[in-house]
Amino acid sequence: MTEVVAALIWQNGRFLICQRPAHKARGLLWEFVGGKVEPGETGPEALARECREELAVDVAVGDACWQGVHTYPDLTVRLTLYRASIAAGTPQLLEHRDLRWITPAEIPQYDFCPADREILAGLQEGRL
Repeated sequence: MTEVVAALIWQNGRFLICQRPAHKARGLLWEFVGGKVEPGETGPEALARECREELAVDVAVGDACWQGVHTYPDLTVRLTLYRASIAAGTPQLLEHRDLRWITPAEIPQYDFCPADREILAGLQEGRL
């Protein structure tokens, strides 16, 4: 089981999504910024690190708002979604192919990683 964290970052009624690079697993699919929790890290520490590494932003990590398990052909992840806000910086494409700020109504226009589907349903239904 791989522990993974992700950020739900809202700004002006839209939330941030990122497109995975073509050469990585699940290439070109959309996801929330985040990544694997390294040994010795808490979830919030890992999320802050991933946001710095992937987007060059500092984030204020809030409460966990969702957790689930998803099995891909190559790994099983326990994904924890945290509410977060950008404390400093402007998102830059250091790791991802693209990024967008979208509304819940725009979710169907994007092809997301399967592990995010329950989160997306929660956003569309106003639960997250």
